[in-house]
Amino acid sequence: MKRPPAGLLAAAIAAAATLYTGALQAQPAMPYANATDRAAAGVFEARAHDWRNGAVVYQVFVDRYAPPADLQAKRALYPPPKVLHPWDDLPRAGHYVDSAHVWSHEIDFWGGDLKSLQGRLDYVQGLGADVLYLNPIDLAYTNHKYDTQDYKAVSPEYGTRDDVKALAADLHRRGMKLVLDGVFNHMGRSSPLFRQAEADPASPYRDWFYFGPQYPGGARAWAQAQSLPELNLENPAVRAYLWGDPDSVVRGWLRDGIDGWRLDVAFDIGFRFLGELTAAAHAQKPGSLVLGEIANYPQEWFPSVDGVLGFTLRHIILGLAQGRIDTATGGRMIARLVRDAGIEPMLKSWIYLGNHDTERLATVLPDEAERRLAQVLQFTLPGSPNLYYGDELGMTGGADPAMRAPMRWDRVRDDNPALTWTKQLIALHRASRALRVGDFRLAVANRLFAFERRTDRAGESVIVLVNAAAEPVQETVMLTDSKLMDGTRLVDLLGAHAPLRIASSMLDVSLPAHGFLVLRPDLTPQGGYSNYKRVQ
Repeated sequence: MKRPPAGLLAAAIAAAATLYTGALQAQPAMPYANATDRAAAGVFEARAHDWRNGAVVYQVFVDRYAPPADLQAKRALYPPPKVLHPWDDLPRAGHYVDSAHVWSHEIDFWGGDLKSLQGRLDYVQGLGADVLYLNPIDLAYTNHKYDTQDYKAVSPEYGTRDDVKALAADLHRRGMKLVLDGVFNHMGRSSPLFRQAEADPASPYRDWFYFGPQYPGGARAWAQAQSLPELNLENPAVRAYLWGDPDSVVRGWLRDGIDGWRLDVAFDIGFRFLGELTAAAHAQKPGSLVLGEIANYPQEWFPSVDGVLGFTLRHIILGLAQGRIDTATGGRMIARLVRDAGIEPMLKSWIYLGNHDTERLATVLPDEAERRLAQVLQFTLPGSPNLYYGDELGMTGGADPAMRAPMRWDRVRDDNPALTWTKQLIALHRASRALRVGDFRLAVANRLFAFERRTDRAGESVIVLVNAAAEPVQETVMLTDSKLMDGTRLVDLLGAHAPLRIASSMLDVSLPAHGFLVLRPDLTPQGGYSNYKRVQ
């Protein structure tokens, strides 16, 4: 090949150098950024400024969380057949009450309320929670409140609308957020709207529900539970009342200080109406959260909602921990889920391992090693870890209503290993920008589940290695983060393993059964020298 004259070559090199230097000077905050970094400029900063991404969510069932100041003074709020129990009683399955169309354990109460909850916010904040999520608090007949009588009023057992405003204000002073449970697919059979519509075919609310002899009990009900008649969302007046009008349920509570909604049985509301509701919420309060309880594969549910309750992800995590899903398959499932759903909605989705509808985590995973493995994944995979009250204490509880036992405040002790471990995981998640808002990428492994969480900064990368098998595994894993230099020392953020070193993007790992590592590169200069001097 013919070479250009030396003078022309020197001039070309100088011109290229000038262009490159000019490009760097144009981005003084990213002097050593590569093309990928420049393309992602501002992305991670924007994610980090959005409270919905990677938040730690603490869920409270108000009746069972904190005993009231004077239990006896509240007895009049629980007329028969309702029963008010002492705090140390445990919930037990009961019998069906035909007159009320409910089970007797649905009208057993323990007396917790919004003021007693507010008195325990120091504890919730001390855990490291960013968001307090409450099971329904609307006026309703049962203890679970999924049978709404009036969406705009608070059940008197819990308090008043002013108590919600006070709770929200207190949380905001602490830098925290409040999310309420919205039950917009159905109401309670005892609601005045339904009773009027049922009794009078000419009622203006008749078309708010579905009546007919083909339905058990005379009205279409959610999952054929006659106590929960479904709302006719095809009726524009119903949608206007729930979220469309300026004084609607969704907009009004956001205006009163709450920060978002978790939508009960959101899959039944459907894509179109969820999209309307989400748009209304964002118009009322930009940056508010709309999260759907959607057990389906989540891919097509965005942007109808901001995030989902992670049913599929929970199933995979528990399957890995229990050995029902092998490590490699579980890793591929999670990688596919994140890819299909997209990282942005995944960061806003809640990763839960137990809640008011499931057996408690310590009951599902009684083996501590399996339980801790599941929790490590909960706090390191893309999403917002969602803790059900008492799970941080190791509370147990089987099927409904056992998983809704009163909070065990006697277990809040420094020597409770479950509490210590959960606090460690919360602190780890909150302290890591990569775990809160970073991208997700599978590392290359066979018997281990290995993945990377990364941002645009090499020093923030986190590498998670999990052995879900019941026997030890020794394996060489290939990392795919181009910024991680040969010889880099990787430190275990959980403090249980000696540092490892990268060798040509490879990592030799030995993990015991149900073992895990959460690693971060140590970029501390050695003897004043760092091979990261020109890598951001």
